[in-house]
Amino acid sequence: MGASRATLGFLGLFFMASAILLIFLTLLGGARNSTPLNEIYFLQVDSSNISGAPALSRWTFWNLCSVNSNGRSVCGSSHPDFPFDPPRANNFNTTDNIPHQFIGTKHYYLTSRFMFPFIIIGLFFAVVSLFSGFLAMCTRIGSYISGFFAWLALTFQVITTCLMTAVFVQGRNAFQSNGQTSRLGVKAFAFMWTASVCLFFSCLCYCLGGAVGRKDSGKGYSGRKERRRGFFSSARSNSVHSQKREEEGPTTYE
Repeated sequence: MGASRATLGFLGLFFMASAILLIFLTLLGGARNSTPLNEIYFLQVDSSNISGAPALSRWTFWNLCSVNSNGRSVCGSSHPDFPFDPPRANNFNTTDNIPHQFIGTKHYYLTSRFMFPFIIIGLFFAVVSLFSGFLAMCTRIGSYISGFFAWLALTFQVITTCLMTAVFVQGRNAFQSNGQTSRLGVKAFAFMWTASVCLFFSCLCYCLGGAVGRKDSGKGYSGRKERRRGFFSSARSNSVHSQKREEEGPTTYE
């Protein structure tokens, strides 16, 4: 027995809500010095040999943070869409002991800056899909509308996640090639890729929910069509027999 529209709609809502939660956690990582937000970051670098920098530095969407003895981020004032560009004034503001890959290029700056608007746009469509998902449990059109917004959210989420992966993996490799220990933020990457998978499953559930019942309704339509065809065929046949009897005239009996 196939899943009902209500079940698929509920699954779509569940995956969508899970994705939104993970996206929010990643987006707000570093915005406040409280758990779990102070444990979410994109890249951690040993910056002890960089003048004016803390021993360990972490990049988030909002700032460049230091790390305390408990291994948690200590962040100052927040700046939305904070760029990943070590030589820049709002990062380390120096080129001493900065890997040469960061010097004289805007690749890291532009790639990291585009992440923020894309995640905001994707989050907007995800929230719209979440609210329209309540209609998806009872109507076909609600399922398709929710699936459409889920697909838009998935598109922007995948773009954001790919940009994040590309720029911070390249940054990690650049620091490591310069002899500076660096590592990716496991939570941020796990949250973003898991959110992408959840959005995919949400979109799939909504679309399947819209398709539920179509085959049965098609059979019902075909059945009604066949009944109408049989009715008109029968009426036409009776009319032909009646016309033949009139042409033959009355039957006489000897």
